[in-house]
Amino acid sequence: MLVICALLISTLSFGQKIDFSKLEAMKPRSIGPANMSGRVTSIDVVNSSPEIIYAGSASGGLWKSESGGIAWEPIFDNELALSIGAVAVSQKNPNIVWVGTGEGNPRNSLTGGYGVYRSLDAGKTWKLMGLEKTRNVHRIIIDPNDPNTVYIGAIGSPWGDHKERGVYKTTDGGETWNHILYVDEKTGVGDMVMDPSNPNKILVNMWQHRREPWFFTSGGPSSGLYMTVDGGKNWTKQSAKDNGIPEGDLGRMGLAFATNNPNRVYALIEAKENALYRSDDGGFKWEMINNGNDIGNRPFYYFDIYVDPKNENRVYSIFTNVHRSEDGGKSFQNIIPRNLIHVDNHALYIHPDDPKYMILGNDGGMAITRDMGKKWQFVENLPLGQFYHINVDNEMPYNVYGGLQDNGTYTGPAYTWKSDGIRNDYFFTIGGGDGFDVMADPDDSRYGYSQSQQGNVSRYDKLTGSSKRIKPTSDDPKVKLRFNWNSAMAQDPFDNSTIYFGSQFVHKSTNKGDSWTIISPDLTTNDTTKQNQDKSGGLTIDATGAENHTTLLVIEPSALEKGVLWAGSDDGYIHVTKDGGATWTNVSKNLKGVPEGSWVNQIKASRYNKGEAVAVINNYRRFDFKPYLMRTKDYGKTWTSIVNENDVFGYALSFIQDPVEPKLMFLGTEHGLYISIDEAKTWTKFENGYPSVSTMDLVIQERESDLVIGTFGRAIYVLDDINPLRVLAAKGQKAITESDVTAIDAVTSYMVSTRAASGPANPGNATFEGENRQSGSAIIKFFAKKPEAPAGGGRGAGATASQAQGRPAGGQGGGGGRGGRGGAGGGSSQRGPQAKIEIFDLSGNLVRTLSSPISEGLNSVSWRYDEDPPENTVQPELPAGVPAQFASFFRRGGAPALPGKYTFKVTIGNQSDEGKIEFQMDPRDTYDINNLIARRDLLREVNVLSADVSALASKITTDMASVDKVIEALKGKRGPEVNALRTKSEEVKKEMKELSDAVGSGGGFRFGGGSDSDIVPLSSKVSGLSRTISGSFDAPGAADRKDLADFNSEFKSLQSKMDAWYAANWNAYLAAVKTVDFSPIGGE
Repeated sequence: MLVICALLISTLSFGQKIDFSKLEAMKPRSIGPANMSGRVTSIDVVNSSPEIIYAGSASGGLWKSESGGIAWEPIFDNELALSIGAVAVSQKNPNIVWVGTGEGNPRNSLTGGYGVYRSLDAGKTWKLMGLEKTRNVHRIIIDPNDPNTVYIGAIGSPWGDHKERGVYKTTDGGETWNHILYVDEKTGVGDMVMDPSNPNKILVNMWQHRREPWFFTSGGPSSGLYMTVDGGKNWTKQSAKDNGIPEGDLGRMGLAFATNNPNRVYALIEAKENALYRSDDGGFKWEMINNGNDIGNRPFYYFDIYVDPKNENRVYSIFTNVHRSEDGGKSFQNIIPRNLIHVDNHALYIHPDDPKYMILGNDGGMAITRDMGKKWQFVENLPLGQFYHINVDNEMPYNVYGGLQDNGTYTGPAYTWKSDGIRNDYFFTIGGGDGFDVMADPDDSRYGYSQSQQGNVSRYDKLTGSSKRIKPTSDDPKVKLRFNWNSAMAQDPFDNSTIYFGSQFVHKSTNKGDSWTIISPDLTTNDTTKQNQDKSGGLTIDATGAENHTTLLVIEPSALEKGVLWAGSDDGYIHVTKDGGATWTNVSKNLKGVPEGSWVNQIKASRYNKGEAVAVINNYRRFDFKPYLMRTKDYGKTWTSIVNENDVFGYALSFIQDPVEPKLMFLGTEHGLYISIDEAKTWTKFENGYPSVSTMDLVIQERESDLVIGTFGRAIYVLDDINPLRVLAAKGQKAITESDVTAIDAVTSYMVSTRAASGPANPGNATFEGENRQSGSAIIKFFAKKPEAPAGGGRGAGATASQAQGRPAGGQGGGGGRGGRGGAGGGSSQRGPQAKIEIFDLSGNLVRTLSSPISEGLNSVSWRYDEDPPENTVQPELPAGVPAQFASFFRRGGAPALPGKYTFKVTIGNQSDEGKIEFQMDPRDTYDINNLIARRDLLREVNVLSADVSALASKITTDMASVDKVIEALKGKRGPEVNALRTKSEEVKKEMKELSDAVGSGGGFRFGGGSDSDIVPLSSKVSGLSRTISGSFDAPGAADRKDLADFNSEFKSLQSKMDAWYAANWNAYLAAVKTVDFSPIGGE
């Protein structure tokens, strides 16, 4: 049976799909950071407009700058895969841009793609043009004379054999493809270059390589160097005998033509002896010119060479460092000091007309030089961090922790009580190397545990920066510990001093890492054929620990049962112990439907039921890209799959079950985030401002109900306040569809004082600022059915014109950030049906009444912790063009409410629902409730005076406008009565302006309004006093009370003066107006 939910759920009898278009107010915040950036794999520039730059990242999508690298925007977030292997701009028609997905640097953490895409509008929109099964595209070349002719260099997936590798060509803009160069299922394109003087001549390195979970092999008999001179119709494989390239098995190559002299060609060739070769006849004959260490060091990961387009002897080899030759490759020198720009380089753009302008892409982002490498500018606003793990603490505000590929471990705030966004400098390093798991010490978050590759774990002090190595060791010299690239680490939920660490064994420390005990046997297969990492690499050994195997990846203690621990390995084993490690049971044989030997990425023990756990398993490292998510309820005796490949796109990486609502679950895959509100019966992709990025880890900050997301390519996202999803999971569609309104309990918020942002006061556009959480208000949320406009199009029932317009709020976003995505949640028009929101204290007293336009689905309204204003408060009309979500900035509220618990009632039509809301004072300080009461009471008095002043100002403003109408109407008229009235009007206007200047109505409520006289108007004095008192949470001082008394006296004096003036002048003026044959002062 199919039931359609009017609010947001299309529900099948077996589950519930979520319509996230009805949850537009619920968007995650991109908080960065961007100071470490991430791997940039491909760069292209519009040569005729060099300020337009495209940058492809390994797993963070495609970015574009139209300002020479100052500001950037992601332009590929809504496509199916965010791993970019190649980007190419048609220089003949720069609106044509091609992207090949799946990076071409086959390290252990490589991510895959899904075909090639084309844009015809400079990246605004994209179309998938096929070749989905190539998985990884390393090069794209567009014919310089014909943009419809494009060559695709598919390196293919390193994880398995497949035929979709080699060179593809289209001559019709991608509508059809020809597979013009293919060797075998093991061999793909390592590099591909086109002769700049002859687009039919192309050199291609076909590279045989294979990555397995435990080993990498570069090179083989299928590798080679191929040339075509007829656009790919015919190819010649070059040889040592005929062409001078090395004999024997070959590997990866880096190729480059010299633009100014296309007969000069360079080739870095991986072979038994790696060397740089040069050709001076266009690539037909080669000569080895350099076999030193200065040409490169890790061919499998980077082996690229570039030639200065104006000088065939100036050559750049980019690898760990950037080396330059001025003598045609015979010698090289490093041109970038190691600590200046990040190492591990993958892409270099050199402008064809200005070779001093270069852009470098590496594992730490991008850098730009305008003087040929003498000085470099790091691009610090590309949030491309590749996080392996994510964690949080319980500080206020809480901090996020995580480790990144090639960029160490970091910590920083999830939000700040400062102005502006979350700046890069708010995050800082706590560990080096390739960073992995980080855990804050639950006793004191100043301290914690940070991990890097091969089991290197330290206990850090983030205040001083000191660090103690606490890596477990073996007491038996015959037993060598095996640590994964990304080792298992866990905090015991029952004892803050107990932590666990994984090698092939489970290590336990009861003193925060000072000493360790092994509490398990070897929990892996201990397959010695998969323990040859010191020989990994193929032609060039590359033993960095990335291929370490038969190791533990997961240790998961149960939070319900002391002594119950789960362990998962990289070779498919899952074990469980119920007695703290005395005995272990291998339960992996019960994983029906999961290939033996698969990678156990995570295990999550249930917070609800003993013996229950969910295992996140993937097998893509053996060319199986299906998602595996298995659940047990009996300590692993039986397992049930709770996802299948038709539910989600991409293999499974992370999982978490909400600790409050068991039906609410989150699943991270290689290509995005999925949410279930029916306990995994159905999954829906979350796309509200969240890209299709590798979602590596998930954690819920329980105090604040936030989902914190660690991505592998786009740093960190925070989805504030998941309570709306909890309501959907708990109540289901019935509670929504049968009620016009459903209130959602609010998370506790805080009345705080905010500081100015640290760092530059006006930072410009080149710095990154993550999206900050909205502060200074509580957020009230409710679900509503699709609104029906009342007869006549007026306001909805329950809302009146005098009530303050609340500020619709998107999630808890609002503090925008440079380089982040989005900002404050969108609001709807003020017109149409309205919801009335009433806030009550626990005694039932009405504190505040707000109104808000209604949107179908989730609605959010801000309460600024204030009471209702005095009844005679004049609410100004909104200036033209101000959207409803900013209405509260122009509406006058009352005195501040006192901290504590409240209830709120949302009324739509004749239906209402109630929720809970609480706010407290700034937890960083202590407050005296008596001072807060004194502050509130005095502000109540100030608000009464402010309302009276506003009423006075409103009257005189209105009447002055009437006089202006008279003056305008008299233009062009003649006669004694007209002249007399004109003179009288000018006199009246002058006298009224003097009164207006004193009361403060000059300029009214316009932006930047104010009096143009030297008199400080009373309204400004009163508002200044209000700000002064509000700026502190202490009791008001004697000066504040004296000012209020003085201003009250001044108001009475002004009121008397105005009353006297009106009595003496206004009626007489109106009478004079009536002597003329019109009356522009309607009704007076």
